[in-house]
Amino acid sequence: MIKLYEKWIKISLIKRILVGMVIGIFLAIVAPQKASGIVIFGDLFVSALKAIAPVLVFFLVIAAVVQHKKGQKTNMQSIIVLYLLGTFLAAVVAVIGSFIFPVDLILKASESSIAPPGNIVGVLKGLLMNLVDNPVNALIKGNYIGILFWSILFGFFLREGNENTKSVVIDISEVILKVVKTVIECAPIGIMGLIFNSLSTNGLASLLAYGKLILLLLGCMAFVAFVVNPFIVWVMIRQNPFPLTLKCLKYSGITAFFTRSSAANIPVNMSLCEELGLDKDVYSVSIPLGATINMAGAAITISVFALSAAHTLGVQVDIFSAILLSVLSAISACGASGVAGGSLLLIPLACSLFGISNDIAMQVVGVGFIIGVIQDSCETALNSSTDVLFTSIAEYANWRKEGRKISFSRVENVAK
Repeated sequence: MIKLYEKWIKISLIKRILVGMVIGIFLAIVAPQKASGIVIFGDLFVSALKAIAPVLVFFLVIAAVVQHKKGQKTNMQSIIVLYLLGTFLAAVVAVIGSFIFPVDLILKASESSIAPPGNIVGVLKGLLMNLVDNPVNALIKGNYIGILFWSILFGFFLREGNENTKSVVIDISEVILKVVKTVIECAPIGIMGLIFNSLSTNGLASLLAYGKLILLLLGCMAFVAFVVNPFIVWVMIRQNPFPLTLKCLKYSGITAFFTRSSAANIPVNMSLCEELGLDKDVYSVSIPLGATINMAGAAITISVFALSAAHTLGVQVDIFSAILLSVLSAISACGASGVAGGSLLLIPLACSLFGISNDIAMQVVGVGFIIGVIQDSCETALNSSTDVLFTSIAEYANWRKEGRKISFSRVENVAK
């Protein structure tokens, strides 16, 4: 059994995931009732990632801050600018796409107990309240803004502690990282359960009525992933952007697609950054931060749904309102939670810009949940893969200035 396991883990993780996908699809089609028990593998996998990710981030950030030396340069400023720029440009793409290909929604009366934020002030207030959340509560609930705030604060003051204390923190972070890598090895089995659950529960019939909306959403996300992001990469590193872009989509995007959670995909992105040869002191902060504020996919979702609702109701949207929507969607997307369906709750906020009532807006949210099996998966894949992409190009841009050679070959080992 040990030899069999060793041979299994030597196979590329992506190849193993593809095997899990094929098995999950096959069982969902051939034996959806008899094989229903495998759903638990998907639940266990995602739950394990969500459980360990907050603890990992907490200790990694503390360790990174503790080891940071005064005067040491980091790329965090560039990374944050890239996060915000990428999210705003994604919103612009969604607005333009919605004007070119307007979509009508099928709105039906529905009841909902969901309480979305009422305005942009509510979003910003929520972000600030999350910032000062009880650190234990932040760990339990996976509040990464709060986790980042407290871990940076703890790490800053721990820098004045003795070397033994610092070593303990660093050792704990390394142990947790090994635990996370062990969990990631279970991805093929977990994804088998996830894809089986998606197909057997939702099927494809319910998606056909919203085909045009799905195409618009995925078209905008694809444009950002294969046009906008590569252009940003080229501007930063001045070389062919597609090898790095495609590797980030392949190694980070695929797992994010199935877990549908930027937060749960943090350990995967951490591992990818390590294989890319990036500075651990930087990516241990930028990756969890990206899972919170780098939300290009969420900005697209919010913009497309809001403009589709406006078009359905015959609301005329002028250029000024379109620009305002882009800014509002980008800011709102930064407030979207890093869990499945987080961006949908911010649709009413964007709809309010056009005077659309909350009752109608919540019906639009209902449409979002209907197609969420595709929309949210692709949104998360774009969000999470871009976290690694922007973190890497910020560092590679410095490498270029220093005359160092930029090579992406190391990433080939990430799945081995």
